[in-house]
Amino acid sequence: MESGDRYAAAGQGAGGAGFGGDVPPPPDGPPAFGSSGFGPPPSRPPTVGPPPPGAPLRAVAVALLNLTGLGLGYALLGRWARAAVCWAATAVLLRVALPADPDGVPGGVLVGYLLVLVLAAVDGGRIARRSVLGGAWRPGLAVGLGVVLLAVPAGGAVVYGSARDEAREQMLLERLEAGDERVATASQQPFGAAKGEYGKALDVYRALGEDHPDSRAAKLVPDRLKAYYDAVSAPYAKKRHCEAVAPLTHLRTLPDSVDGKLLGDLAAWPDEPLAESLYACGVSRLGGSGGGSDGSTELGELLRTFPDSASARQVGPAIGERIKTQVAALKGAEPCAATQVLRGLGATASRLPSEGVKALSADADEGVVDGVYACGVDQFKDEKFGDARTTLTDFARTYKSDGRVRQARNIAIAAEIAEDRPAAGKRLPPSKRPGGARMELVISNDAPNTVEVLYTGPVTGTVSLRACAGCERYSASEGARRACGASGRSYPKARLQLPPGEYHFLYKHGTGATAGVDSYSSGSKVQPGYTYTSCTYVIERDPFGLDLPLLPDPVEPVFSPWDGGSSR
Repeated sequence: MESGDRYAAAGQGAGGAGFGGDVPPPPDGPPAFGSSGFGPPPSRPPTVGPPPPGAPLRAVAVALLNLTGLGLGYALLGRWARAAVCWAATAVLLRVALPADPDGVPGGVLVGYLLVLVLAAVDGGRIARRSVLGGAWRPGLAVGLGVVLLAVPAGGAVVYGSARDEAREQMLLERLEAGDERVATASQQPFGAAKGEYGKALDVYRALGEDHPDSRAAKLVPDRLKAYYDAVSAPYAKKRHCEAVAPLTHLRTLPDSVDGKLLGDLAAWPDEPLAESLYACGVSRLGGSGGGSDGSTELGELLRTFPDSASARQVGPAIGERIKTQVAALKGAEPCAATQVLRGLGATASRLPSEGVKALSADADEGVVDGVYACGVDQFKDEKFGDARTTLTDFARTYKSDGRVRQARNIAIAAEIAEDRPAAGKRLPPSKRPGGARMELVISNDAPNTVEVLYTGPVTGTVSLRACAGCERYSASEGARRACGASGRSYPKARLQLPPGEYHFLYKHGTGATAGVDSYSSGSKVQPGYTYTSCTYVIERDPFGLDLPLLPDPVEPVFSPWDGGSSR
């Protein structure tokens, strides 16, 4: 046991005085089996010895240094390959992260890097705990250095976050600028063609304001929205009211899709301009004078949407004044045009959602009655005889209780005669029958078809003759000689009592006539003291054309005067 005591003493001496002095150093290994002073070998294997002194603090230091991502813990341990892995991981992270992107580092890369740091810290701490470290370095100082160096990645993360935020701000500002460019482009086109571009710009502003409310770009959105409203409503600013209706209606709907906080006072701004534009556009189209529209669409929208607005209160007076103007225009040079406008005004008033405005349609309808008659007379005077005939025939058929129906029919008769014989349209038929003596005109029909005779002069009218039974067609050479001359035949007759004067006649074929029978017009002067006779008959055209220039199958009258029944 002496030998063992001496070893213990020597060990204490060595621990107290270091390796030196007169005390010999401890042996390199345990004494051999069987040496004096040692008992028999242990019955179980020896346990692992305790960690080297200061190992926990060294492990913490290495772990902290590895957590910096710089691999310094491995460098202190001399594990350069492991340190290179840390350096490579950090290099990959920097390459991916820089320059700062608005979306930041991809999540997979960041998680992978953090996993490498944690593994390096754990691995470095494990190695430092079990190894006797060489070199003259102090674990406490290394721990402090590790704590200080941890500020590098932490500060880098802060700086990177700031750079990423700035990148995101720049990205949002670029989006804002792109929206501005869309507005500028759209403002150069009509709203209908540019509506899509305006919508995309609005989506940008709305997303910036609602999804990134704290960004610098979002703080500029209210000013951009004001510019957006100015661009869209440019037609209103230029007083192009019909063109402004659609864009102003669009602006009025924006509060349904855009946050009211972003719009502010702009939300209610379009109401008054839209009401004004609907009124101005609708009034400009009253009577069908606005490119096919009669104004009822715009004025109806105004009265339904803004019934209490100042513009809505002007609708009734505007239509009433326009009706009065057109009624006065019936006495002017263009009564037909004025009548058409009156029709449109009445139709517009009747369709509007206001009882007071609807009542104005009666005034327009009353003016239309006068206008139709004035239009027909004007057409007759302008020698538009076909139009005058149609207009006044419709007047007589539509307004049967009107006191001018009889005169309208007379003018229509004169117009029909004048279509074939223009001399009949030199003057309007008299509105009153002349007084004085009447001369008799007896018209006989020698044609195998019915005949209608129209006449105008001092008096105007029509008379119909039934077909002559057994009568035949004549050749051109014998018609005048044989017409109405068959003895014992009773010809259909009509007797007219006519005042003296110049008359124009139109003989029209009727039932029983072939398609080749033409109407025939003629004129004659009726003188006092005579009885006149006229005979209608049909001549047949020569198949070889020897009777030219006579028209095919005309109804031709023989008009001759008689005095007291004696031939003149």
